[in-house]
Order: sequence, then C-alpha cells, then structure tokens
Amino acid sequence: MLGIKIDKFNESLKISWQLSQIEIPIKEIKDVSLDLTYGGEEKNAIRIGTPYGTTDRVVIKTTNNTYILFTTNVNSTMNKINSLLRY
Repeated sequence: MLGIKIDKFNESLKISWQLSQIEIPIKEIKDVSLDLTYGGEEKNAIRIGTPYGTTDRVVIKTTNNTYILFTTNVNSTMNKINSLLRY
C-alpha cells in the first residue's frame, strides 16, 4: 500500500502515512470508491500518499471531508477498508 496503513481504532478508521495519522469516524463515512483522475476530482480533498502516475486513487467521502488515498495496490486497500467498515 505504498506506506499507507489502515486500521480500525475504536469506532474510527485510522489511516497512517509517514508521520501523519488521520482518524475518520466510521459513522461519518458515506462512500468509498475509486477516482480515475490523476489528482482527484475533489479540489479541497485531503490527499494521503504519493501521487505517482501509476498509482490508483481510493476516495473516502464523509459528511464533512473527502479523503483521497494514493496507492499502488488498490484492491488490497479497498478490501481492507471495506472489511473494517463491516465490523
């Protein structure tokens, strides 16, 4: 996942990358999808990861923010997020 680590902490999705940690309350997550644009469609989104030309983008939309995760392993990232949201 190119250095992005995703875990569940209490009732939040915890995303760690380099020295940053972001906690997104699970009840605020409205949608998890892919973004096919290079830099992400949402101009005010919080971007996590390194946007190489070959990376895929996973978008997490919440009630307040949009997060774009730049990853080289999109299937693993999507599966991890979806599995953590189910439990």
